[in-house]
Amino acid sequence: DICPTDAFPAPYQLDARRCISYLTIEHKGPIPRALRAAMGNRIYGCDDCLAVCPWNKFAKTAREAKLIARDALRAPRLDELAMLDDSAFRALFAGSPVKRVGRARFVRNVLIAIGNSGEEALGRVAETLLADASPLVRGAAVWALSHLIDEARFETLKMQNAGSETDPGVLEEWRANSG
Repeated sequence: DICPTDAFPAPYQLDARRCISYLTIEHKGPIPRALRAAMGNRIYGCDDCLAVCPWNKFAKTAREAKLIARDALRAPRLDELAMLDDSAFRALFAGSPVKRVGRARFVRNVLIAIGNSGEEALGRVAETLLADASPLVRGAAVWALSHLIDEARFETLKMQNAGSETDPGVLEEWRANSG
């Protein structure tokens, strides 16, 4: 019951294709549209299931310095995370497992969180990322915008961007998210 994407279809069974940890860390392509809203603001993993797992009542809080969250990453701003270029991404996450997913997948996840945020002002960030070199990022930016801005503005952006878009996945995002 705790899993936001219903990744547990039956007791003791996990459908990893629905697991937010899998989707945000291991999945290389676009996150399935049907699961994006359920991701909420999660940009790297989830662990809700670990929080309610009876076995974890025996777990102890980590004391090793390498396992403690860095202050700079305790409450990151979505707009700042979305605008990281590859160099800044690598620097921020040096020595962290987050670096393993790479900038494009990370920004994809941040854009889904932005789209779920309800913060219309973050639409400017998503709009900027429509010009990103990565089709994965551009497609996520389209989805985020479709959840943050009004339909008329979205259609204007579509007319300005879809005509020059060459990636089939990004074009599908424009089509699927149009009113």
